[in-house]
Amino acid sequence: MSTTSSDLSGRTAVVTGAASGIGAATARLLAARGARVALLARREDRLKKLAAEIGTAVPVAVDVTDQASVDAAAARVRAELGRVDLVVNAAGVMLPNPVDDGRLDEWTRMIDTNVTGVLRVIRAFSADLVATAAEGATADLVNVSSIGAHMVFPNYGVYGATKAAVTFLSAALRSEYGPRDVRVTNVEPGLTDTELGRHTDNAELGLDGQLGEMFEAIGSLAPEDVADLVAYTVSRPRHVNLRQVIVLPTRQA
Repeated sequence: MSTTSSDLSGRTAVVTGAASGIGAATARLLAARGARVALLARREDRLKKLAAEIGTAVPVAVDVTDQASVDAAAARVRAELGRVDLVVNAAGVMLPNPVDDGRLDEWTRMIDTNVTGVLRVIRAFSADLVATAAEGATADLVNVSSIGAHMVFPNYGVYGATKAAVTFLSAALRSEYGPRDVRVTNVEPGLTDTELGRHTDNAELGLDGQLGEMFEAIGSLAPEDVADLVAYTVSRPRHVNLRQVIVLPTRQA
């Protein structure tokens, strides 16, 4: 494969968070580049709509916070598509609030989705990746973290902590999987126009408040911008691993 090739024909991908945003855009682009794609998310109606649009994708409803749900999804993916060689962890939730508010419900949801959910998916498909690499083929694990893993934003402390955990986890996994020829990539987008900004129940911090002001002042990436970066990363020659990739709107410091 040349360094300019972006063909993913013959690859079998799993993309979590595929019902919207970065996950949906990534699934759409991987399929356009030739990969067979399993679409994983909670909202089955959206997955079915996206699968119909793509034509070669398999919609699989899953809750990454539930181990039995992840196990069942992995079994279905293998039954319909066979062994997986590309995993993109794009599922996530962002619920900003001051720590003083003590929103244990939000903390638990973010940790279960953004950290433990990522681990559950890795556990479900890591054997596939290792076996693929052992046979001399390309195997990729891509974790979508956030620039919030490094930059401090007031009221986003717990969200940022979950993404810092993903960034550290990705680095640690390279030490475990890299020697077995499985590539691990951590992608950290900056301000991106996705549904995450609509999840908050705090009007002062949402799109009508702090977050909206950031979009107005900085602008944002589109989910397709991040998807393009993921597709580029996983289409490099097998011996090339883009370990850490940060992508920001030009005006974001």
